Amino acid sequence: MTIYGVALLAACTLLGVLLGDMLGAALGIDANVGGVGIAMVMLIAARLWLLRRGLLGEGVRFGIAFWGALYIPIVVAMAATQNVVGAVKAGPMVAVAAVGAVALCFGVVALMGRFGGPVETMDEAEARQLGEAAAEPAGTAP
Repeated sequence: MTIYGVALLAACTLLGVLLGDMLGAALGIDANVGGVGIAMVMLIAARLWLLRRGLLGEGVRFGIAFWGALYIPIVVAMAATQNVVGAVKAGPMVAVAAVGAVALCFGVVALMGRFGGPVETMDEAEARQLGEAAAEPAGTAP
């Protein structure tokens, strides 16, 4: 059912916001730090986990895809509410943190590409799973 995909997204969002608030408190900042990003990483991990176990039905896949299509406009709307000018005027720490985060991400992606080996995309994994399910005789599904 589609509602399961939406429920999975809601659970990831709530947990991401909670972890973002905890991270902000640990850093001494009275704000959510990366809650939406944490939620999206958890959603991707949950989708992969369900796919590998054969539990990702068409409805769940549709619910996740529906909200995934809305992700970029939501993030843009959230970013529009941030006071970027005020943050930059507060000092160079914002620029240092931004450049550091981007450099760290580039480095991690480069390491993953170099040492990760061959990778199967989500489309390839879903096509393989659907092909395996179609090849099983009727009545033998787990």
